[in-house]
Amino acid sequence: MNTKPDKNKVRKKRHQRIRRDMFGTAERPRLNVFRSNKNIYAQVIDDIEGVTLASASSLDEEVSEDSTKVDQASKVGELVAKRAKDNNIDTVVFDRGGYKYHGRVKALAEAARQNGLQF
Repeated sequence: MNTKPDKNKVRKKRHQRIRRDMFGTAERPRLNVFRSNKNIYAQVIDDIEGVTLASASSLDEEVSEDSTKVDQASKVGELVAKRAKDNNIDTVVFDRGGYKYHGRVKALAEAARQNGLQF
């Protein structure tokens, strides 16, 4: 019998608890982060309209596949900040997706802040 909890199931429950109070608007959209084993994805979302305003991922051509995952996350943060600035978005609500603010998620957030997004 397996008594170890499923990590992704626990993360999804944590994300639901966070999302209950977090909401992205047109003036201050939500910067959502999803982290898989190989890649990292970021989206700037307007929850009222239900549309993605800007997005970036480690699968984009601008991100080097030769670098480490943390370096890729930094580059994704830089790209999503640049694309959000192109859409006149300065401030966002950071949604870490139930992940710890550590490692790749932290690298993405700090790179986005350094490139002009405020949260």
